[in-house]
Amino acid sequence: MSVMLATITAEPIDEAVVRGSVETPRSGAVVLFCGIVRDHDRGRGIRRLDYQAHPDADRLLAECCAEVAESSGLRVAAVHRIGSLEIGDVALCAAVAAAHRREAFDACEELVERIKHSLPIWKRQYFDDGISEWVGL
Repeated sequence: MSVMLATITAEPIDEAVVRGSVETPRSGAVVLFCGIVRDHDRGRGIRRLDYQAHPDADRLLAECCAEVAESSGLRVAAVHRIGSLEIGDVALCAAVAAAHRREAFDACEELVERIKHSLPIWKRQYFDDGISEWVGL
């Protein structure tokens, strides 16, 4: 079990770096999840998003990764972006490496769910009609 990467960044996320941080010659499977900024939400067009993080977000992301690494015994990594993101940008990238695909899929799903429910990062959506709203406050 190992947390290979757990960080919050304002820079674009390099998916290859996240994947490469968990992959080893023993890896028969690497599951990589990328949460992408989409152009719609609940039937409304989206222009862009802003993400803001609590000062403890880095520590809490590391805790989420450590919990999944410990419970699964696998190598895990996650990077969450903050700041202004455009349609198509990667907001979250998580990776898990395992000997077999099922355990990698299961652990990656658990990691993403923990991050989504535990991480104090807030999203502001900017709609096509000029209105914006905070999500998850």
